[in-house]
Amino acid sequence: MKFGIFYEHQLPRPWKDDSEYNLLQNSLTQIELADKLGYDYAWMVEHHFLEEYSHASSPETFLGAASQRTENIRLGYGIIQLTTNQPHRVAEKVSTLDLLSGGRVEFGMGEGAGPAELHPFGTQVRSKRDRWLEAVQAIIPMFTKEDWEFHGEFHDFPARSVLPKPFQKPHPPLWVACSNIQTITLAGQWGMGALGFTFVSPDAATAWVNHYYNNLLNNRQLITEYPVNPNVAMVSGFMCADTDEEAIEKAAGWTFFIFALSHYGRAGIDAPGKSDLWNLYQDWRKSEKAQDALKAGLIGSPATIRDKLRQYEAAHVDQVILLNQAGKTSHQDICDSLQLFADEVMPEFHAREPEHQAWKEQVMGGTVKLDDLDTQPYDIFSHQNEDIVRLSPDELKAHMAAKEAAQREAAKVADGAAD
Repeated sequence: MKFGIFYEHQLPRPWKDDSEYNLLQNSLTQIELADKLGYDYAWMVEHHFLEEYSHASSPETFLGAASQRTENIRLGYGIIQLTTNQPHRVAEKVSTLDLLSGGRVEFGMGEGAGPAELHPFGTQVRSKRDRWLEAVQAIIPMFTKEDWEFHGEFHDFPARSVLPKPFQKPHPPLWVACSNIQTITLAGQWGMGALGFTFVSPDAATAWVNHYYNNLLNNRQLITEYPVNPNVAMVSGFMCADTDEEAIEKAAGWTFFIFALSHYGRAGIDAPGKSDLWNLYQDWRKSEKAQDALKAGLIGSPATIRDKLRQYEAAHVDQVILLNQAGKTSHQDICDSLQLFADEVMPEFHAREPEHQAWKEQVMGGTVKLDDLDTQPYDIFSHQNEDIVRLSPDELKAHMAAKEAAQREAAKVADGAAD
C-alpha cells in the first residue's frame, strides 16, 4: 500500500494579516518532511470562493513550489477543475509542473462543486459533466500532438501547438475525482485512477475496489486515447499520536472538514467575506455525526491505525491519502503525526507493496477474478446536498429545468399580484 497526504488549505477564522502566508509556508515544510520520510504522494485540491474550507485556488503554483523542495514524492492535482479552466491553460500548467518536478506529476481531474464555485465562471451545474467530458477530449491530445484543433459544444479552437510538452510520455497518469459509486463505476470504465473522496468503511472499500476493477476490465470505454491508470485511492481523516485519546483530542480539524463540506453543500455562499464557519462548528462538533467521523477516520495510536489499515489493505486499496491539514490543527501536530506514522506504521505496509502489485497484475491479466459484490449498501456520497448529488446528470438537468420553470411561474404570479 502507498500513502499520500492531502491539502485543502483550510483556514478557519479569525484571520491575521499573515495567516494565509503561514498556511502555505507550513504546508510546504510539511511536504518537504513527508518527502524525506518516504511518503509517496502529495495531493492538492482546487477550489474557489469557499472561505475557511479551502484557500486552494492555484494548485499548480503551490505544487510548483513544492517541486523545488522535494526529490521523490509525487505531486498530484487532487483535482484541477476542468469546468473552470480553459483547456489550453490546463495542458500548459500540467506540463510545466511535470517539467519542474522531473516527471512527478499525477493529473487528477474533477468537475468542481456546486453553484457557489461554478456560476462565477459562467458554468452551470447541469452542464458540468458534459463540459468535463468534452474538456478531457480536448486536453489529452495537446500533450502529444504538434498541432491540435477542437470543435465542440463548449470549446472551439483552431489548430495550435500547445507548449511545453510534459516530461512523462505521453503525459502524467490520469485520475478522476469520485464521490460515490456512480463515479467509481465511471472511473473504471474510463480507465482512470479513482480518487475516492467519500470516506468509506473497509467493507465498502472492498465493494468499491471490486466494482472499479470489474468495470475497468469488462466495461472499458475510454473517453479518448490515453494509457490506462488502474488505481484506487481513498482519502481518510488522519491523526497519529502516542495514544488514541491524544489523537482524538488533536483531530478536531477532521470533524471541521466534514462540517464545512456539509455546510457549503447545503447552504452555498450567502454572505461573501463574512463566513463564520468555525463558530458555527462549535455546536456540531459535539454531535453524534462528529463522533462517528472520528471513529471512521485513521485517528489513533500507531497500533489502532495499523489495525484499520490492514482492513483497507485486505480490500486491495492501492493508496490511502491522509488528510491531516484541516481546521485549526497545528503545524507541529501535523509534523509530529507524519513522523510517528512514518516511523511506526508505514514500513509494514510499504514492505508488502510488492505482494499487492503481484495481485494487481493477476487481476489485470485475468487470472484472478473479483466477486461482483452488491454496492447498493455503500451507495453513499461525500457531499451533503442530498437533493442534488443523488441525481444522475440527466436527472439533474431535469431537476434544474423544473426549478427554473417554477421560479418563472412564481415571478409571473408576483407580477400579476403587483398589477
